[in-house]
Order: sequence, then structure tokens, then C-alpha cells
Amino acid sequence: MRIPTVARNYAETLFELGRRHDAVEAFGRALDEFVRLLGEVPGFRLFLETPRVAAQEKKRVLRAVLEGKVPKLFLHFLLVIVDKRRQRLFPGIAAAYHDLVDQHFGRERVEVLVAREIEPQLREDIADRLSALLGKTAIPEVRVRPQILGGIVVRAGHRILDGSLRRQIDELRRRMLRAPLPLRAAG
Repeated sequence: MRIPTVARNYAETLFELGRRHDAVEAFGRALDEFVRLLGEVPGFRLFLETPRVAAQEKKRVLRAVLEGKVPKLFLHFLLVIVDKRRQRLFPGIAAAYHDLVDQHFGRERVEVLVAREIEPQLREDIADRLSALLGKTAIPEVRVRPQILGGIVVRAGHRILDGSLRRQIDELRRRMLRAPLPLRAAG
């Protein structure tokens, strides 16, 4: 079984657990915080992932760090992951979990590339238009990419809508290079 498939299976289990206990969003926040902690404290991640440290020690530290700060069922889920020696899957589980939550609530995360920072009102307008286009609530993740020069590039799943000035200039260049040149009359 491939790693993304295994991570997806654990994410589905956590999602179902969250759905049954009305804790889908709470589990999502706890998972985000936990993955952020793993990213910010490399020693903690190394501690959890190294096979030289016993599972009981890892679980003791997780309880000490997280008890009372995350939902009990979520902590139990983390402890099961440690028992199964799947700690390296935490980032993949988080990504798959958020996909499931977005699917459940009819949301789609959309990458939006712009040439420069945009105002909050324009962000809202983009979100509204993308929601209408996609037929679900769009969650734009805006990134600044000066190399597009102007306009906007939207990536929603496998679809790319490229309204960038860079693309328009490239297209104009291609058309100009293909255009036949008029022949001058000899004379």
C-alpha cells in the first residue's frame, strides 16, 4: 500500500471519528497545530520519527505536551499512530484530512497568483466569482508572483485559468512570429 493511500486511510478514520463526535473542525485545528509544531521544532519531529526511541516514551511525551490542549479523542488518535509506527505520515494525514473536510462542507481550495499584493475587498470579490464559477465555496490561497507581470492565474484542482499579462504577451509574440510577412514588389 502506498504512503499517500495509508495517510488517506488514517485521515478518513479521523474524519469519521470527528463527524461522529461533532468535532470535525476541532480535530482540523488540532491537527494543524500539531503539524505546525512538527515543522517549527525539528527536534520534536525527529524524536517522534526515530525508531531508536520507544513508542511508550513517545506517547508519554505526547500526553505531557498535548493533554488538555487538544480533544481527548484526537490525542488518542495520535497515540494510535505512534503505536502503528506511522509518525512520518502526520503531514500527509493533515493534507488528506483537510481535503475530506473541504469536500464535506462543499469547499475548494484555489491557488490564486497575482503580480502584487491585493486589497481585502478584491480578495472577497475573487472568492465570490470563483465560488460562482466552481459551484462550491472557493477558498482562495493568494500568492504574489511578480513574474506574471499583471492579471491573475487561478489553479483549481486540475484546471488552470491563466489571465496573466505574461501569457498574453507570450501569445501575442507567438502570433506575430507565425504571421506571414508581406512580399515587397521588385522594382
